[in-house]
Amino acid sequence: MKLVWDTSPSLAFWFCFLTLFAGALPGAVAYVSKLLVDAVLKASQGQDPALNEYAFQVVALELILVVTVAAFQRGLSTCGDLLRALLSQRVNQMILEKALTLSLSHFEDAKTYDKLSQARRRASSKPLSLVQRTFGLLQNCISLLTYGALLLNFSPWAVVLLLVAGLPSFAVEAAFSGEAFRLFKWQSQETRQRAYLEMLMAREDYVKEVKLFNLGPLLLERFNEIFHRLYQQDRNLTLRRSGWGFVLGLFSTVGLYGAYLWVVYEAVHSRITLGDMTMYLLVFKQGQAAVTASLSAIGLMYEDNLYVSNLYEFLEEPVDAVKGSATEGSRPGDGVRFVGVRFQYPGAKGWALDGVDLHLKPGEKLALVGENGSGKTTLIKLLTRLYEPTEGKVLLDGTPLEEWDITTLRRRVGVIFQDFVRYQFLVGENIGVGDVDNFESEEKWKSAAKKGLSHEFIPELPEGYQTQLGRWFKDGRELSGGQWQKVALSRAFMRDQSDIVVLDEPTSAIDAEAETKIFEYFREATAEQMAILISHRFSTVRMADTIVVLQGGKIIEKGSHEELVELGGRYAELFEMQAKGYR
Repeated sequence: MKLVWDTSPSLAFWFCFLTLFAGALPGAVAYVSKLLVDAVLKASQGQDPALNEYAFQVVALELILVVTVAAFQRGLSTCGDLLRALLSQRVNQMILEKALTLSLSHFEDAKTYDKLSQARRRASSKPLSLVQRTFGLLQNCISLLTYGALLLNFSPWAVVLLLVAGLPSFAVEAAFSGEAFRLFKWQSQETRQRAYLEMLMAREDYVKEVKLFNLGPLLLERFNEIFHRLYQQDRNLTLRRSGWGFVLGLFSTVGLYGAYLWVVYEAVHSRITLGDMTMYLLVFKQGQAAVTASLSAIGLMYEDNLYVSNLYEFLEEPVDAVKGSATEGSRPGDGVRFVGVRFQYPGAKGWALDGVDLHLKPGEKLALVGENGSGKTTLIKLLTRLYEPTEGKVLLDGTPLEEWDITTLRRRVGVIFQDFVRYQFLVGENIGVGDVDNFESEEKWKSAAKKGLSHEFIPELPEGYQTQLGRWFKDGRELSGGQWQKVALSRAFMRDQSDIVVLDEPTSAIDAEAETKIFEYFREATAEQMAILISHRFSTVRMADTIVVLQGGKIIEKGSHEELVELGGRYAELFEMQAKGYR
């Protein structure tokens, strides 16, 4: 209720106001119908013109009431539609805001990802559904009070019969609502798998391999298998719910027509007027519908509440408090230090980093070398606080990273990962994401593009820096792998205020000549900055002041290119293997 009110107080007020009056009017319509029938009978039996006029007045009154009911129902529908749109946006915003607070480890955990998926799939519509059912229940309860007041004049037992007749439908909804929600939760993993298969077959960045390897039929078969498995479960639930609903609904129908016989019997024996009979028949019919709707709403509210509780379960997912407020280090100019750092990924058995000690001084260029899985990228994730060390400390200017203000820390670090994102944005915006404060600055785009060598080809694009990239949107242009990598490199140069630049495999798709130019310029452009370079190309690595060789999460060698070659260890072995390929 609070969520709906916070979304739009004015719409929530009108929704409540219209609900209250819409609940009272049907009883008034039923009573006016009785007055109309009795008035018509009296007018047809007498010669008094006033009775005719009275009958016409009652018709006019009933018309006004019916039009009012229709207006209120239309108003409720309009408020509901507007609230649905606003609330869906509000809930999705809450979900995304929560997602932005989650750490990288949350996204790598299947359970948390299931919660996110469940919240996004249904919970955006369920809060309003729950509120609408609550108000609908209130509306029906008000209507039932007016119906009950009218039926008491007939017999108190009629009120009891009216209430009891709706119980079977309630029993069906209550029995199956919980089962429907449990089925929804069980199916979350398979639903995500199906969405993933659909993405593989429908996204341009996957279609090349899907076609070349003829994966289409296999993926489609799996897609259909999951659907039929889910459909079988949903079908079984739907059939049982419908079957029991029909069987138990017969009791309600029998109860309704039993009441009809009772009223007709009383009218035939002149114990009630024809107008009374018309009113009671209408009250029984509408009353039973209100009882059934009310009790069904309670069962469906239970189901809605399960979905909404699932939403709040995700929104209340515990998140480590962002610690740290330091904007300056205790020893300015000390650089970056890794002191006894060990790190283990959640759920993993071995150490990704094991006892790393490292000091990167201001202005120093450091290269990380090692096989895949040796811990190079993990070290960068710790430096940028995407993860916290399991043991040990990472310090910047003498202050542990957890004591730094996270925004200040990340402004000081410019990072381009190997699996950088290819945003379906304008070319300039693809560069601008490197510095959100200057996201739309074309001057900054061009300056960064020149440093990253993407300025060589951007002016040749149809709209220059305003060219839409990717194929998802109108007039989008696709770049080559090397061009995309130059755009990503340019992002790293957007943060000219950063004093740490990290390039993780930045030139794997760039030709050797361009790579040489980039790193010659890179040393010059980052003369006052610390730089960390991860690369498998030794022609690039040898430009670094210090080279660190990682193996199994441990530092096994450290020194300059010349020192490590002379040492004759693992680095020299790898260098010689690569050098042979060029001879």
